[in-house]
Amino acid sequence: MTEQYLLDLREIDATRAVAVGGKAAHLGELSRIEGIRVPDGFCVTTDAYRRVVAGVPSVEEHLERLSRTHPDDQEAIRTLSARIRRTIEAITVPDDLTAAVTAALVRHGEQAAYAVRSSATAEDLPTASFAGQQDTYLNVMGQAAILQHISRCWASLFTERAVTYRQRNGVDHRTVLMAVVVQRMVVPHASGILFTADPVTGNRRISTVDAGFGLGEALVSGLVNPDVHRVRDGEVVARTIAAKERAVRALPSGGTRQEPVDPRRQTQPALTDAQVVELVRTGRRIEAHFGHPQDIEWCLADDGFRIVQSRPITTLYPVPRAGDQDNHVYVSVGHQQMMTDPMKQLGISMWQLTAMAPMHEAGGRLFVDATRALASPTSRARLLDVAGRSDPLVRDALETVLGRGDFVPSIPDARPPGRSAGQSAGTAPAPIPTDSALVTQLIERNEASVAGLERGIRDKTGPALFDFLLEDFEEHKRILGDPLSMQAIMAGMESTWWLNDKLGEWLGEKNAADSLTLSAPGNITSQMGLELLDVADVIRPHPKVVAHLRTVQDDDFLDELPELPGGAEARDAIETYLDRYGMRCAGEIDITRPRWSERPGTLVPAILDNVRNFEPGAAKRRFEQGLHEARQKEHDVLSRLRQLPDGDRKADETKRMIDRVRTFIGYREYPKYGIVRRYFVYKRALLGEADRLVRAGVLPDREDVFHLTFDEFREVARTHRVDHGLVRQRKEAFRSYHALTPPRVLTSDGEMLDGTYRRDDVPAGALIGLAVSAGTVEGRARVVLDMAHADLEAGDILVTPYTDPSWSPLFVGIAGLVTEVGGLMTHGAVIAREYGLPAVVGVDRATRRIRDGQRVRVHGSDGYVEILD
Repeated sequence: MTEQYLLDLREIDATRAVAVGGKAAHLGELSRIEGIRVPDGFCVTTDAYRRVVAGVPSVEEHLERLSRTHPDDQEAIRTLSARIRRTIEAITVPDDLTAAVTAALVRHGEQAAYAVRSSATAEDLPTASFAGQQDTYLNVMGQAAILQHISRCWASLFTERAVTYRQRNGVDHRTVLMAVVVQRMVVPHASGILFTADPVTGNRRISTVDAGFGLGEALVSGLVNPDVHRVRDGEVVARTIAAKERAVRALPSGGTRQEPVDPRRQTQPALTDAQVVELVRTGRRIEAHFGHPQDIEWCLADDGFRIVQSRPITTLYPVPRAGDQDNHVYVSVGHQQMMTDPMKQLGISMWQLTAMAPMHEAGGRLFVDATRALASPTSRARLLDVAGRSDPLVRDALETVLGRGDFVPSIPDARPPGRSAGQSAGTAPAPIPTDSALVTQLIERNEASVAGLERGIRDKTGPALFDFLLEDFEEHKRILGDPLSMQAIMAGMESTWWLNDKLGEWLGEKNAADSLTLSAPGNITSQMGLELLDVADVIRPHPKVVAHLRTVQDDDFLDELPELPGGAEARDAIETYLDRYGMRCAGEIDITRPRWSERPGTLVPAILDNVRNFEPGAAKRRFEQGLHEARQKEHDVLSRLRQLPDGDRKADETKRMIDRVRTFIGYREYPKYGIVRRYFVYKRALLGEADRLVRAGVLPDREDVFHLTFDEFREVARTHRVDHGLVRQRKEAFRSYHALTPPRVLTSDGEMLDGTYRRDDVPAGALIGLAVSAGTVEGRARVVLDMAHADLEAGDILVTPYTDPSWSPLFVGIAGLVTEVGGLMTHGAVIAREYGLPAVVGVDRATRRIRDGQRVRVHGSDGYVEILD
């Protein structure tokens, strides 16, 4: 009986987590590390909790009601959780369990004081610490008091904060059990918290020690500010000594009390530097044992440090695996692709296999290693220039790393073979002519390549399918890396930069290219938005179709439309649109994301907004209006230039650049369209293979393959064997990645850098961002996190985390754009300029700092947003 309900801490290791909970499992593991001193004690196991609660049916009834309660219904959660706590605290501890606890107390010291601490099975996990969600009681003395506090720990599984935390993290209350740790009390001189990695910056080489006098409760409760020490490479590199006016002390008769600290001691450090360094060395041993940076609770008694808790730091962003010990600087791919959500494993591996540069995964996101480019003076200057023009925050973050001098080694520029040191570095390839036929040629090449893929993949299944795909990945990269395509993209970007720089210098114009590129030809993404206006024109005359679309709840609505007057035409219009654009979706770089063709209901809100907000023929009128404004702007700019000294030359150069930007800027959007088209062909073939595996009984669900890499999926298709545990693990990891925010720049030390706008030219209280599309507009902010739930009126300002091309259909009906992520040449910025929408991107936490419905003013030329109410 004792073996079932009680375990000594020294009997416990990580394998017993289900029986003893996360805290006890960690304490048991800690006690096994050489040189780590953990106070003795025992654990009342989850079997004891399960037995006690099972005897009270009302607990299960309350849990059933709690499981149906929304996480935001705090009143219901408060009421139900209080009832459960009262019920559990009123339960009489069974005689045999009482006897077992009494015997354990005799072994460990019947007259001693103890800490009684909760240890839930959903606690101190690698992905969610659940820290502070259940209760701990200090300096408890006597058998009766200890049993009472064991019951209180069981009940603390249902504190309001614990219940809310579990609901928000998707943890079923009925799957969580409670064990209780009973440990000999340590009465310390000092105590505190050690983070073996910097919890703010993420830097794994810096440890942070918080310290105060007496028990750690004073720090945890916020009663005092702690001393803070930062340690790097065995040396204290920074310290802040606080005035510690109060401390929590253990009382001789049990319990604790706040006491004033002698004024002469208040500003003395709680630890010496030598003790801090010793503590950090201890922390590094603990970190090495668990394999993760740790959040460690410690206390210092007469005979040295004791460790009373260690849990993983769950807020750190993971570091890509480099395979060496060198320093690395990684740049986020998601910030360039306007998709910072986590990707599933198949999506990650497919992007890695088809990308033009090596990609590194961390936290479900992709990063490019920029270390080599930063090491060489020429490539460093080029990278910083491009980053600064696209996203100044990335440049600032990179310059912060470079400013430290020793993190990125400097190497000389590589010398091409056969060139002596005195020879010129040569010149760049001759620029391509300003000829729209080149763009037509590039698009035709891409179309022909995709057509060949569709023909070749039709009859491929099993291992032959994967072999075929590997071959086509090379064709995919050949198309992406076509030198002519790269030159066309750069021609559009460089002419944009030239126009903005020169017209700013000569005429004082800000972002003049924005107006000059309105309604530029050949922009597949802006066409996509305008063509959805044409779909709305087909639907608008049919009120029963419109009414039906307002009730759509699923993706089968297309089959229902022909039953309504005008429904057949409406279905044909939507399906024609999907034939051209149905491979698109939010987050489309992840092949596992559902496409519009798979979930056409995603488009319904945008279609209904267009029906409501626009008159027939709006697409043509908008394009023609943009074209007219661009021509007017061109005429105005050239006229003003000719009045300047050397004006004819300046005007002629500008005219050549205007023609060039209008020829090539639209093509900037086509390669992404080509990628996504190709991905949809891949996806349909891979899902066909997944369906075959489901029919063969290998997989329970076709989308399980989304949690396998391409190579793992290939092996499953070959062997008809799958590691279901790996799939479950990947699903759980993917869920946990949503809690992480990827940085723009990440170092191999784990430091997260997002850069800073170093500006002082904006009004007080304004939200600073990057100006990407000129103009100023005032309107109602609509904070939209999912385009499928957008409800926009004409004149609204769209505020959203990011916009990839799939958001373009919403752009036709809004007056301005604010995003948290983006750069000058990212898709949302390009389309905002195409439609003439004032836009500011890269606004930190815009969706949290701007409330839905607030009036805001967007300064698209100056790069800031004002909140007006």
